[in-house]
Amino acid sequence: MKAVIGEILAAILLLGSAALLGALGEPWLGSHAMTAAVVVMTALIFFRQMRCLSQVLAWAQAPQTRDPLIALGAWGNLSNLLYQQMRKAGKETRQATTELERLRLAAEALPEGVVILDDHWVIEWMNWEAEACLGLDAAVDTGSRLTHLLREPSLLAYLNQKDRHAKPLTLTTQRNPGRTLQVQTVPFAEARTLIMVRDVTQLEKLATMRRDFVANVSHELKTPLTVTLGFIETAADALHDASPDELASYLRMALEQASRMQVLIEDLLMLSSLETDALPQEDEVDLSSLLTQVYEEAQALSATRGGQHQISLKMSGPAHLIGSARELQSAFSNLATNAVRYTPPGGVIALRWEADAHNGRFSVTDTGIGIAAEHLPRITERFYRVDHGRSREMGGTGLGLAIVKHVLERHHALLEVKSEPGKGSCFATVFPGHRMVSQAE
Repeated sequence: MKAVIGEILAAILLLGSAALLGALGEPWLGSHAMTAAVVVMTALIFFRQMRCLSQVLAWAQAPQTRDPLIALGAWGNLSNLLYQQMRKAGKETRQATTELERLRLAAEALPEGVVILDDHWVIEWMNWEAEACLGLDAAVDTGSRLTHLLREPSLLAYLNQKDRHAKPLTLTTQRNPGRTLQVQTVPFAEARTLIMVRDVTQLEKLATMRRDFVANVSHELKTPLTVTLGFIETAADALHDASPDELASYLRMALEQASRMQVLIEDLLMLSSLETDALPQEDEVDLSSLLTQVYEEAQALSATRGGQHQISLKMSGPAHLIGSARELQSAFSNLATNAVRYTPPGGVIALRWEADAHNGRFSVTDTGIGIAAEHLPRITERFYRVDHGRSREMGGTGLGLAIVKHVLERHHALLEVKSEPGKGSCFATVFPGHRMVSQAE
């Protein structure tokens, strides 16, 4: 304000000076001298003001590339004030840009998809996880209506619900088939909707596996338990009338069913231990001794089925492996006993260990019934059976290959399966070289 008053006083002083000079010069220059002096001074004042104004306007158009106006009085103060305000605004803009970039990076790093929609369901922004889940491309699809890109009636109905924030929507889309998504809207800014997207495919699979597991365990235990109770009740009712041979037969069949339940429970406990326990203490395992035990178990099982299988064991190369003897025993035994169960009497079963500096390989080859190709990808699933009736008749629990898979995973090994219906199968476990122990060591 003082600078403006100063500019006005300076103008008045100049005009007064011009009038005084005109009055003093009137006797020599004539009656128009005063008017001419005032006009000239006024023009000079106007020119100065316009020049300062044009300099301020030119600087304001590109303040980053030009220096502010240096002048005395109000124009200098105005230029300096504008320069200070510009610097302050620039600093605030840089801070806001930095914070916005941080928020954008934080949203991009979220493990869940984020989509921001306007009041017409038009996409304003989305992070990369939302792109992956919904099968969209932010560079192309931003600015398009979400309901036009995802033509899912359930999604449209969900977005139009008044209480849509209350619970999420489980959704599958044609753009990204095979994925199960959980979509939930979250209260956001006015006339805006924020959508959170989660990929729950694995959770859905686990929930399905858990339901199937409970159902299968219940079914597997119910059958032998029902049979056992039935035999015990029959034996109790016929205790006085039945002959000793009949009672012995009832008790023998009840014992078989009870043993089947015991084996099933042991396999369940073993599988649970493999899935939940930490890695066991690993030692140097002597495979010569371990595979001899596996061979003897296969021979014993074959004896209960007539003893007509031709079972052989051959070993070559280093026979010491770093691992858990208990887990390896379980895996190898499951492969060998499965071969006995599914190979008809008179069939050939070959157990073989081969090792060198690169890897170790234990294989079980049989001339059994074989497995069709469409079943091979699923044979390591819990309770998966190619032939349910035949599997139970053979005494299997449906958990053997699931146990094998988990044991091999814990030992960084692979399971290779080759099979052809009617010609037999070959199950091979391949261990990496760092698990092998050479004789020199």
